[in-house]
Amino acid sequence: MLNGEELVGRAARDLVKASYAIALTGAGISTESGIPDFRGPNGIWTKKPEAEIRAYEVYEQFRANPKGYWEGRLDPEGPISRIFSIFGEIEKAQPNAGHYALAELEKMGILKCVITQNVDGLHQKAGSKNVIEYHGGLNKFRCVNCNRRFSKDELNLEKLKKEGRLPPYCQCGGVIKDDGVFFGEPIPGDVLQRSQRDAWKCDLMLICGTSAVVYPFAALPEMAYKSAIVIEINAQPTPLTGRISEYLIQGKTGETLPKIVEKVKKIQKG
Repeated sequence: MLNGEELVGRAARDLVKASYAIALTGAGISTESGIPDFRGPNGIWTKKPEAEIRAYEVYEQFRANPKGYWEGRLDPEGPISRIFSIFGEIEKAQPNAGHYALAELEKMGILKCVITQNVDGLHQKAGSKNVIEYHGGLNKFRCVNCNRRFSKDELNLEKLKKEGRLPPYCQCGGVIKDDGVFFGEPIPGDVLQRSQRDAWKCDLMLICGTSAVVYPFAALPEMAYKSAIVIEINAQPTPLTGRISEYLIQGKTGETLPKIVEKVKKIQKG
């Protein structure tokens, strides 16, 4: 059985050989930047279970009454805005060494894509260009009809509110909502298609900081493992260990990924 350092070397060799390597990331890589997960001991929902209950209701509220949703969303004292206020600290978070390592692997031409469950935008802050935000992003909005994304600068929501022009509409006529995928909301079709395409196409998949048990995200490792090397980097064994992943490098992503990058550089230098 290989020890941790030997597995790091094995991962580096596998990456150098790969022609289409991708990474899947989850809460584990973001918690190392100080962002709490949702259901851990100090998780967002653990500390505020009433907020989780409200979060389960938001999507149906939006579907039933988009105008009422946006009025509540922009009311600082409203229940919907209070849900979003929980995520306020996330925007202040900074990437950690794990995020930067994945961005460096992309710059080196080795990593082709990051598919993340996280909504914090830290991969982009670290410099990753090809990022698929599976559950959307906190700093964007999305048309529910054509899936066009809008930055915060593109929508003057306060002006629309004052002018009585809520909900905001896309040029195609579709209603705009927050980009984050709510409970009960389907994964946007464009995200689903791109993610599945890369999972089928890859010959190596790095799974970083996620047990990937929540579907449909959990289907991506299952799509890959029959034809790709699946490498797991997690603090503890998960349901993927020994079933989907070929091997587990146990440890923090922020410590393990930079070591892999350094090994890759040494291999490339010969």
